[in-house]
Amino acid sequence: MASAINFIKNTVIRSCLPKIITVCAFLPMLSQATIADKNFQQCKANLTTRAENAGFSTYITETVIANISPIERVISLDKKQPEFTQTFAQYIKARVTPYHVRVGKQKLKQHKALFDKLEEKYGIPRQYLVAFWGLETVFGKHKGKMSVLNSLATLACDKRRSEFFTLELLNLFTLIEQEQVSIDQLQGSWAGAMGHMQFMPTALLKYAVDGDQDGKVDVWQSEIDAITTAANYLNKIGWHSKERWGREVKLPENFAFEKVVFDQYYPLDYFQQLGVMQTNNKALSTYNIPAELYLPSGHQGPAFLLYPNFNVIMTWNLSKSYALSVGILANKLVGAAGLEFLEKTNSESVYSVSEMKNLQSQLNSLGFETGKPDGIWGPKSRDAIRSFQIEHQLIADGYPNKALLLKVESVWLQTNNDHDDV
Repeated sequence: MASAINFIKNTVIRSCLPKIITVCAFLPMLSQATIADKNFQQCKANLTTRAENAGFSTYITETVIANISPIERVISLDKKQPEFTQTFAQYIKARVTPYHVRVGKQKLKQHKALFDKLEEKYGIPRQYLVAFWGLETVFGKHKGKMSVLNSLATLACDKRRSEFFTLELLNLFTLIEQEQVSIDQLQGSWAGAMGHMQFMPTALLKYAVDGDQDGKVDVWQSEIDAITTAANYLNKIGWHSKERWGREVKLPENFAFEKVVFDQYYPLDYFQQLGVMQTNNKALSTYNIPAELYLPSGHQGPAFLLYPNFNVIMTWNLSKSYALSVGILANKLVGAAGLEFLEKTNSESVYSVSEMKNLQSQLNSLGFETGKPDGIWGPKSRDAIRSFQIEHQLIADGYPNKALLLKVESVWLQTNNDHDDV
């Protein structure tokens, strides 16, 4: 089951709808920005106070919160997300499988009339909706069996992202109080995501649509409600209906990596000037669209140009590997071939979280700023690695391969030895 922790994290809340608990609803309470406490009973007390201040009924504050209990396994799962523990090839192969493609095509046929209607109303191509569905729950097979209330409470009481999950929990209380969901329904993922499409409470509260028009929204049992809500969500967060997510590309030999800053958009024709081609060796489109170069495995792996819709996918889940899985599966559902690199990538190795933390610490000490070491290969780390590679005449792909890890350690040790000799 794909992680949905960041389903709504990048969503811009333009207005505070009634009873939707967002940061803007708590401007006078920023000093109480977290309920986290190592003692779960104290954390529940903090949550009760927060809920009382937000105007919830005594049913929520005295009954629902009273019955919440922690799930220790949630914290363990949170620390072992596959985006950080698998190679890119492993991640893709586990999620874009022949089963996903076969069943996905069946779903496209089964719900053809619905997809016709949704494409016309919301402008979301059907293959993307089915791709999300397949990646989130394998088309409803794995919707999660954990208590959503207990999972969210456990994460809200953990200091790392307490405020985010506290807001999700408060919005779940709103769903309960407004009788949009029942306590018995509330089973989902360890991160609190629910139903066929794994909606977080805030997303369900803000974007839910009664697709089958039976008078209620049930994203657990109604495929139509879940798919329609997903289409509405993607439309509202800015999907460009006539554009694709991106594409796999082929870089020329001796590609000028130093001329491309990662996590930055350039006009598509800029990449044409650098010799980037489609994988079939045809020229890139002349369409006027911004593009970002992404190398999930460094210069020895695949290369992708990512377009604005890719960022829309990442609003659903803040993982580039996840977003690429959505795009690749969507392509295959409408007849595209697989990725060439998956057939030839056998020896790719992934850095460990501890190795990345160590690398980040060493780069920081050498003057290449990565921010606080967290073990995640994010934008700051890519930029720091790239700068180090340029300075030391290495291929500037921004990737932490074994050779890079060894080189940084060598320079770091030499620098420290030099300081000791002074």
